[in-house]
Amino acid sequence: MSRPVVLSGPSGCGKSTILQRLLQEYPDQYAVCISHTTRKPRPGERHGIEYYFTTKAEMTEAIERGEFLEHAEFGGNLYGTSLESVHSIQRAGKRCILDIEIQGVRAVRKSKLNPICILLKPPSLEVLESRLRDRGTETEEAIQKRLNLALKDLKAAEAESYLFDHVIINDDMDKAYHELCTLLSSKE
Repeated sequence: MSRPVVLSGPSGCGKSTILQRLLQEYPDQYAVCISHTTRKPRPGERHGIEYYFTTKAEMTEAIERGEFLEHAEFGGNLYGTSLESVHSIQRAGKRCILDIEIQGVRAVRKSKLNPICILLKPPSLEVLESRLRDRGTETEEAIQKRLNLALKDLKAAEAESYLFDHVIINDDMDKAYHELCTLLSSKE
């Protein structure tokens, strides 16, 4: 089985956009591990596609049973990756990609999966703030929380740079995408 790929970075840095493009161009080679979350769906999101939407009680019980590879609380909601999600992608013969925050990277690094960990960074916090505002889905308070968490996570990623095999600065979406594709093809 191929090594899973962990793509991490703050909310708004372009992970979802880049991963959508990767899956459109290489649907038979890669699959993104669908995370579970207790947050409410955003407009257009569907259960089992973007996330498995669940309740806090159900997810907490599954975490306690050891069914999650990693999990974290963010913005009052739980997010996590189930072991079954990873294994089902591997059984299908595809390379599993995990889109997780730095707390999750720490947990996955400690696992037996031997992942390739990539940090996707915005060129600046100002660009990140602009991207978050352009979504138009969050309150000012939520945006400020995400920016504060992004700053904290980026500082942690710098302090714990050993967690990441590669760093991609997303100052241009096409360039960042091609850099990711080059990394993935060299790590097959």
